Amino acid sequence: MFLGSGELEEITAFRRALHRRPELSGAEAETARSVAAALEETGADEIVTGLGGHGVAAIYRGPGDGPTVMIRAELDGLPIEEVSDLPHRSEVIGKGHLCGHDGHMAILMALARGLGRLRPARGRAILLFQPAEENGAGAAAVLADPKFHALRPDFVFSLHNFPGLPLGHVALAEGPVNCASRGMKIALSGRTAHASSPEDGIAPTFALAKLLSGLTALGVGGALDENFTLVTVTHAKLGEEAFGISPGYAEIWATLRTLTDERMAALVSAAEVLVRKEAEAAKLKATIGYEDVFHQCSNAAPAVDELRRALDEEGVSHDPGAGALPMKASEDFGLFGRVAPSAMFFLGAGENHPRLHNPDYDFPDALIGIGARVFMRAIRNLAG
Repeated sequence: MFLGSGELEEITAFRRALHRRPELSGAEAETARSVAAALEETGADEIVTGLGGHGVAAIYRGPGDGPTVMIRAELDGLPIEEVSDLPHRSEVIGKGHLCGHDGHMAILMALARGLGRLRPARGRAILLFQPAEENGAGAAAVLADPKFHALRPDFVFSLHNFPGLPLGHVALAEGPVNCASRGMKIALSGRTAHASSPEDGIAPTFALAKLLSGLTALGVGGALDENFTLVTVTHAKLGEEAFGISPGYAEIWATLRTLTDERMAALVSAAEVLVRKEAEAAKLKATIGYEDVFHQCSNAAPAVDELRRALDEEGVSHDPGAGALPMKASEDFGLFGRVAPSAMFFLGAGENHPRLHNPDYDFPDALIGIGARVFMRAIRNLAG
């Protein structure tokens, strides 16, 4: 390990401090300031802030020409109340670092200390702390930021901790590893009437009922292959909380999920056709919007080869996933694959560890050193 035990203890304390003060997607101002201040202490050659919102990037330059290797972590927490007796549990009501992004940031901070002492021999190492991963907006905002053009990488790597896998074991595979998904918000507008005379209005009741079953029937899950589709209705609302009014408005929220972006385009088209068909039949006005849009996340072969080499050289056990990959959950890291070969590996958090987004989840500190060693080895292999 390129850091001593005392330094790892300091980085663990940094992780736990982040855990106490989680911030939601797009609102990571305090987290970003803490990260930037810690990076300053490592002597980074340049620190870019305000990247795609609250994003932060630290640049460590080598003396010779060479590739730019980017390692990415996430800044944001979740709108979930933490249920824990830990001394470092969240101090913010209704918010928690229950996906492990605090741990991912700690891994990059370990890298920052190592790179601060010994630059790459050539090219650049860039540590990117990305905002707004949980709502799917952050990667796109970072890539669209003009400041990103000067950071354009030749390789991009990331990791995500993975409860259910043995502690410290890695799942890594080429091709799709995370599904595409998007939240579809449907509004059906008609006209209210007195509940005694519903015929005087235009109620969305029957259209809502048909769409609840019809949308779900468009995607019932199954094998995670190129034809995988899943539609999950997550919320529905009809009319007002009153007994004297025949409703004139309804909403349906549904999550559409596929393994590939191509299949997502087909699913979106089918869902929109169904909504407009039912709305027209009921003489309703339908509006459709999308939120939390995630594209598929696929690992590029050249990037996977570099991670496999690093894992082998660091003695970290790994396999293609043993059934864990691809996974149904979504991740906005896939967009980085549009600018450079990219790959994410999944680092086991323990077979019986609380699952991601569970209220009692906490990132295992034992993973900080493992993740940092693998990333540093990949940086050294590519940039010296």
